[in-house]
Amino acid sequence: MKFNIALLACTATAACHVKNPAGELLFADEERTLPVRIHLHGPGSKAYGVVESRQSARALKRMQDNDGKITAATPEERIAETAEDLAAITSHFENFEYQPAGAAEPIEGEDLFRTVYANQGLGFITRQVTKFVGDWGNFSAVSKAA
Repeated sequence: MKFNIALLACTATAACHVKNPAGELLFADEERTLPVRIHLHGPGSKAYGVVESRQSARALKRMQDNDGKITAATPEERIAETAEDLAAITSHFENFEYQPAGAAEPIEGEDLFRTVYANQGLGFITRQVTKFVGDWGNFSAVSKAA
């Protein structure tokens, strides 16, 4: 008898339940029935593969632009690149929106994702999402059933 490794295949997406800066799970309502979640494409998905390729291309371009020397991105570049990458693997936000002061309407779609991930005041969300997608276990069929 052999183990069917296909049973361990991970799902393409999973939901990250967002926590506030103090580490408490966020809900959109007082009854705590509407979880604030971000649905993400995981490390086994096509979208994630595209982002990994883009990150490699960026690193190679930096090296080429600096005579083969490894160079780090500026803080501004790092923030923008992280926001772009996370936005590309975000399927949707659940039970929350982002409406800047003075804006007539909330921001939507990929602009919404980029804006949230680039906002340093909301860096706790960016960090959670980065950590979440780095863990294959969050995309396993077992974690979905739990």
